[in-house]
Amino acid sequence: MKLNEILTISGHSGLFKLIAQGKTNIIVESLIDGKRMPAFSTDRLNSLSDIALFTTGEELPLKDVFQRMYETFEHKEVELNFKKQTTEMIKLFEKAIPEYDKTKVYTSDIKKIMTWYNILVKNNLLPFEEEEKKEEQIPENVEVVAETKTEEKTVAKKTTKKKTTTSKSE
Repeated sequence: MKLNEILTISGHSGLFKLIAQGKTNIIVESLIDGKRMPAFSTDRLNSLSDIALFTTGEELPLKDVFQRMYETFEHKEVELNFKKQTTEMIKLFEKAIPEYDKTKVYTSDIKKIMTWYNILVKNNLLPFEEEEKKEEQIPENVEVVAETKTEEKTVAKKTTKKKTTTSKSE
């Protein structure tokens, strides 16, 4: 699975897999319990490929963060209670990503990243597949189809003339 097919939805815990796309919504499946639900344009959706971590240098894409964690933790889940063992969680995160910006990355962010990492490991989604350039061509084709449909609609419209009636006044 590719990183851009895994989504976060504001207000919902966990990660979601993109299943299908409709006109007004998309269908997602929870990676935690496998339940499917619609996500609308009013929901705040983020692809994991769009998220990066603040570091002391340049931002580190989440894909690289997960890859480093996967190697550091020897391809296993992190067995911690993130609510109670926050200092141990931070130490483990620093072990994997020592250059993260401690002023901009909060404990809640680290908890969320560690939770996402565990979900991805449980579902055998790490390491990620490489993204190909074919994905860049798909949106271009979609736009062409949309333009073709609007042209068909304008051709299909009928022009009607209004009839005017005049009355003679005597």
